[in-house]
Amino acid sequence: MEEALRCALRAFEAGEVPVGAVVVCDGRIVGRGWNRNITDADPTAHAEVMALREAGATVGNHRLEDCELFVTIEPCAMCAGAMVHARIRRLVYGSDDPKAGAVKSVMQVLNHPQLNHKIEVRSGVLAGRSAEVLQTFFRSRR
Repeated sequence: MEEALRCALRAFEAGEVPVGAVVVCDGRIVGRGWNRNITDADPTAHAEVMALREAGATVGNHRLEDCELFVTIEPCAMCAGAMVHARIRRLVYGSDDPKAGAVKSVMQVLNHPQLNHKIEVRSGVLAGRSAEVLQTFFRSRR
């Protein structure tokens, strides 16, 4: 999660919403990502998607069944859907997202009863620090 926070700071420095993500397989980082929506002019360039793309390229497979995703904030519906398609084994995230969270806050994309893939979820890991980075960013924008 510390590495995901470092990735979030990269987004912050680039003027992006500071979200960071890391994919870990067999104890090693295989993908890193941070929000790049503005930089890449790409609405899908969320931290989680960027980390999943890099992980897929690194392991040579679109299925990441033995991998875990660490992200600083609760994933949105798009990112949660990408995790389901990638078959991520476990999600660990920092703070909840009461505006767009798709794990439990707004909707339940992950582990929806009708989906055929279930993901282990752990929330609240370094939540205070994750929220602080976001709050600092949005305070500086006002």
